[in-house]
Amino acid sequence: MSKGNSPFSYISSAYGKNHFNIDKPLQKILEYFDVKADFSKLGEFAGGELYEIAEHVDKRARPIHVMWSVNGERVDEVWIDPSLRAAIKRLIKDFDINKFPYKEENWHKHYASIYLVSDPGIACILTITNQTAYALYKYGSEELKKYVPYLIGDSDELLFGATWFTEIQGGSDLGSNLVEAEFNGKYWLLKGNTKYFASGVGLADLALVSARPMGSKSGAKGLSLFLVPKKNNKGEKNFLIRRLKRKSGTNSVPTGEVEFNSSEAYLIGEKEYGIYYITEDLMVSRLSNAVGALGIARKSFLESYYYSQSRKAFGKALIEHPLIQKDLLEMELMIEGGMVVTFKAIDQFQKSWKAMPPFYNEQYHYARLLTHISKHITAEIASQVSRMAMEIHGGIGFLEEFPIERLHREALITPIWEGTGNIQALEMLEAMVKKEAHRQLIRDLEGIVNEAKDEIASKTLDFIKDKATTLLTYREYEMQFYSKDLLLTLGHGISVILLSHMGRKLGIERFTMLSKIYYERFLMGRSILRDYISEIRELINMEEMK
Repeated sequence: MSKGNSPFSYISSAYGKNHFNIDKPLQKILEYFDVKADFSKLGEFAGGELYEIAEHVDKRARPIHVMWSVNGERVDEVWIDPSLRAAIKRLIKDFDINKFPYKEENWHKHYASIYLVSDPGIACILTITNQTAYALYKYGSEELKKYVPYLIGDSDELLFGATWFTEIQGGSDLGSNLVEAEFNGKYWLLKGNTKYFASGVGLADLALVSARPMGSKSGAKGLSLFLVPKKNNKGEKNFLIRRLKRKSGTNSVPTGEVEFNSSEAYLIGEKEYGIYYITEDLMVSRLSNAVGALGIARKSFLESYYYSQSRKAFGKALIEHPLIQKDLLEMELMIEGGMVVTFKAIDQFQKSWKAMPPFYNEQYHYARLLTHISKHITAEIASQVSRMAMEIHGGIGFLEEFPIERLHREALITPIWEGTGNIQALEMLEAMVKKEAHRQLIRDLEGIVNEAKDEIASKTLDFIKDKATTLLTYREYEMQFYSKDLLLTLGHGISVILLSHMGRKLGIERFTMLSKIYYERFLMGRSILRDYISEIRELINMEEMK
């Protein structure tokens, strides 16, 4: 793509490049998990037109709440930029992002696509639509399943979905939800003040909504899951949009507050199992959050990597300076370490996503454990890498006119969306204490270490075992107090082991070398060893791998 094709090319160092073709680590990680996929066309779109649209929407074309029509009717629609709407339709219809899990039963391809999109707002629209399809595909009645083709792009008409669980008084504490549901003999009616963070509002045709049937028990186990259409049976608006939120980032997706006033709703699955469906649906979005965070980190790296080659300081290109090389290496280490542990979680979800509540199975609980780990560690990576990228850019990294400033703002939502780090740590602890999911983790890693035949991988496994088993001997207060520390330790440790094993399985020494550097830098907290300094230029070059 020539410089003259878009003014955006003058302010972005990564624009116009195929973001799949240059990302050899992604290609090799997909190969490691035996996934055959060529995302060249999506990579071209993601590095070109889509990248520009996301930047333009954030700065010039944020969603607008259209409350009243010219005739004085309450309409509650949201007006989004036409190019954004067209891009989302193209991602679903032409690139099959939401079709992969259901037509091919391939979650790896779905999440690799979200990674390449790497705009949290756009990815959110894709994800909440996919979550709606997921719940209906797996638990919906035959009458509700008819919507699935419209949500995944397998029909001429496209429908958007949404997930509205959060209320102002509870946040992540879903057990405190107050929206109620009453059955009128034909369908359910929802009544309640607001869902406080309703992403996709005004855009979604169908929404998954948590509500408490009249007479149900208190707490999370009294919740059921409902499908709420935008229009009721009379063709009238089915709920009110109170307002749109003014957000620091994720401006591609409209987020607002929804009021239910006898809104028509349809029960999904068993009334008593609502909380299971909700937490399962959250696992789908937490994995999306993880790959989305990594996508932000990758774009931040790309902007820095190419900028450092062209920008000169003190008589030579930035990339020739040792400290810049060190920064780039640490950024690349975090991205690849986070990527391999996340696709490990995706791989485990792929193996277990058809397990059924309330008991599920050992494989499903193991997938849950890995999901909590990958969600938290990748959010930390996105925040750190985008911050480092701002520093590499110096003063212009802090200016709104250049994309790196937006990427850092976008990164800051990833530790919060779908449950904060504290929530992930507590739910990881629950999976270990009640489901003993860590036992499956240890057994799995033991097999991987035996195949890797690597001393660092073996040391890492012993380190993980010690930290996990020690924490479980603590009192409950102490377990919770230190749980987030363990969450990071497990994430870093799994990354070391998988990078080592990947190097051996694929015959690529680079990954073996990265596992050793990762072990020293992020698991042991020591500086990069002098033995690897001469290899830095090769290690940070993600376009060519030897």
